[in-house]
This record gives sequence, structure tokens and C-alpha cells, in this order.
Amino acid sequence: MTDDRSRGRLTDRRRFLATAGALGAAGLAGCSESLDGNGNGNVSDSPVGQIGSGREGRGAPGGTPMSEMPELSGELTVYSGRGEFLVGDLISYIDDLYDDLELTVRYAGSTDLVNQIVNEGDGSPADVFYSVNAGALGALADEGRTGALEESVLEMVREEFHTDTWIGTSGRARTIPYNTDAFAAEDVPNDIMDYPEAFDGDLGWAPSYGSCQAFVTAMRLIEGEEATREWLEAVLEAGITEYPDEFAACQAVAAGEIDAAFTNHYYIQRVIDGNPGASIATAFTSGDAGAMFNVAGAAVVDTTDDESLANGFVRHLLSAEAQDYFATSTFEYPLIPDVEPVGDLPSIDELDVPDIDLTQLSDLEPTVELMRDVGAL
Repeated sequence: MTDDRSRGRLTDRRRFLATAGALGAAGLAGCSESLDGNGNGNVSDSPVGQIGSGREGRGAPGGTPMSEMPELSGELTVYSGRGEFLVGDLISYIDDLYDDLELTVRYAGSTDLVNQIVNEGDGSPADVFYSVNAGALGALADEGRTGALEESVLEMVREEFHTDTWIGTSGRARTIPYNTDAFAAEDVPNDIMDYPEAFDGDLGWAPSYGSCQAFVTAMRLIEGEEATREWLEAVLEAGITEYPDEFAACQAVAAGEIDAAFTNHYYIQRVIDGNPGASIATAFTSGDAGAMFNVAGAAVVDTTDDESLANGFVRHLLSAEAQDYFATSTFEYPLIPDVEPVGDLPSIDELDVPDIDLTQLSDLEPTVELMRDVGAL
């Protein structure tokens, strides 16, 4: 790691939030019941229930429960770049809470939805854009198609995870999953640029996957195009194995097919959730593209007829129930300080993330061209 990189890190990512990890029990006396659509407090039966090991031993989440938020009433259309299999239960739960809410959700790829909103122009029915990553949110903002987010919503999330026009709702860290039967933690390099030379094992990745391309984009922004080209050529020359997605790469690590991979953190947690004894663990690099922290998030679309309702829906994605859902069901990092992530993971403050503007990750075209040029795609 260079001295320049060390000096360039965001200092406010290292700030300790005094309220982090607090359960907020006093404000959540009825939160467990609110998680259950039947009102009987049985969290496991809730559509916003918890997956396996994610719920075990976990108390009521901190933060503000939906019951303490303004009710949602009216017609609302959400364009969701997050898959229905991931967030459909949560969105349906919010819909079912309010008799006077008519919620319509359109699911598609985040980039496709940005293009759709732009092409629909002033006639777009979209009220809220829910994106899988910050890059797509930045792209919509660059097109001038984002409306106003209320200060009361923005202040729910620390400043590096929102702008005036969009806000993060959950986060994911880049990691190195490695096979614990083959390597110890100290054998895994903590600088992404040291791969593959400093790692004596077989690597895997999912180069056609959006998260991987965002990772390479971050490397291009931090290290420059030439250094990124050399890194790509090196991992390809080493015989890195390609997988269709990063969950498959993590499964391959646990099975011993490969020794390590480049993935988002939550895929490791999903493998462990299905098999608590899996031979896989999480390693992190320091201050480089391999330590990038990206967010899923939401923006109010400028064509909405009801900014208050749109803001209210976004606020619900930052509720105690929603944030705990992200932690225990999608295994992401919650972005409010009162809900902890699942698994043996460092807190957001303990992650040594690079200093980059997340909205710049939307600049994928040069990355794709570079990856194609070296034969990675």
C-alpha cells in the first residue's frame, strides 16, 4: 500500500459512532410483534422473517420501527433494480401494513430502469427508484431525474452513504473468501494488487457480474488503467476460474475447487448459512479496490406526484425492521448505526475502505472495454 493511498482514505469512515450496536429496546417494545403480519410476535413466521443462522441469538433491532413512522397512504410506483427474490418479501410487508397504500413495483436491472425513466421523460410513472448500487443512483442523478429527499430521511444515514439526491439503504463490502482447509488468514494478502503473485493458490471470480465490474472500475479509478490492465493480465495468466456469479464462486471455495475468490461479503455468509461448517472464511484487503464498500439505495424520481409519500417509502427502507431484514435475510451491512451485520464481520468503521466517489462506479464502459481487451470477457 502506498503512502499516498493511506493519506487519501476517508477519515470520517474511521469515526466511532457512540450509538452503534445499541438495541434501542425502549423504543422497540413492540418491534418483535410488528415483524409478524399476524401480530403474534412469531418472527420466524413473518414475511420479513430471518434466514437460519441469521436470526439465532439475535435480539430486537435498534432504530426506528415502522410503527413510529408516518403512515403511507396513496398510490406509489417503485422501480426496483433489486431482485424480487431478495426484497419482494420486505416490500410486500410494507404494502400490507397500510390499507390506503396502493403500491406498484416494477422489477428489472438497475441500469435498464435508469434508461427507462430517462426515456419515459415527464410521463414516467416512477415515484421511487430502488437501485442495487450507487452507480445507477448517480447515473439517474446525472440525468437530472432525481427529486428532493427530505432532511429527516438523509440524516438517518451517515454522510458518506448519501448525497442530496439519493441515499444508501444497505451496504456490501468487497472481500476475499478463502478455503480454510488450504490456507490460514495470514496467508491471504491484504493488498489487492499483490494478487496473484503473493498468493500461492487457485483463484476464482465472476467477471461478467456487475459487482465484479464495479470492483474493477474502482481499481481503474484508484490505480489507473495501466496498472489495472497489468493486474487483469496477471490473474488471467495465473489461470483464474470464471463463474457465472459470485455466490457460485464462494460455493467453489467452500468445496475446495478453488482456494480463494473476489466477491462481495454476503455471498460468503449465504454459504455459511446453508452450511455452518463450510470450509470458508472472509478476508479483507486494506484501502484499495478490494476493500470497496458499495451501497444499494433509493432516490425519489422527479416525476412523482407525491414527494412526501415517496420519501416516506424510502424512510421505511431505513426502519428497524427493514435494516434487520437486510442484515439477517440478504446478509448485507445495515446502514443505520443501531443494527449490527450478521456473521463474524468488522463494523463499517473497522473496514479500511478506499477514498472514492461511489457515483463514479457508474462509469462502466471503459472497464468493460478494458476487460474485453485483455480477454476477461
